[in-house]
Amino acid sequence: MEDFLNFKKMLTPMFIKILFWIGLVITVLAGLGMIISGANQNYGGGGTVLIGLITLVVGPVLVRVYCEILIVVFSINDTLTEIKNAVKPKEVIAHVAQVQ
Repeated sequence: MEDFLNFKKMLTPMFIKILFWIGLVITVLAGLGMIISGANQNYGGGGTVLIGLITLVVGPVLVRVYCEILIVVFSINDTLTEIKNAVKPKEVIAHVAQVQ
């Protein structure tokens, strides 16, 4: 609880995972909507169907890449925090040794 209140524990990575699933559903529904819209057109709906297919395939991949980039930023923060915590005690011991 103390880590949460002092902002040492990040909640955002959990929200990024939720954002991924929401983005996935939206891109799939948008792609299917374009395909259905293009199929219902009398003439010239082939372009809309093609764009819908591209959205259906590429959209989830782009959402995944975006979410992974956001997760990497928080992973870097966690790793740097671990390094800081690992190095800090050694520096204190070295400083105390130099003073004596």
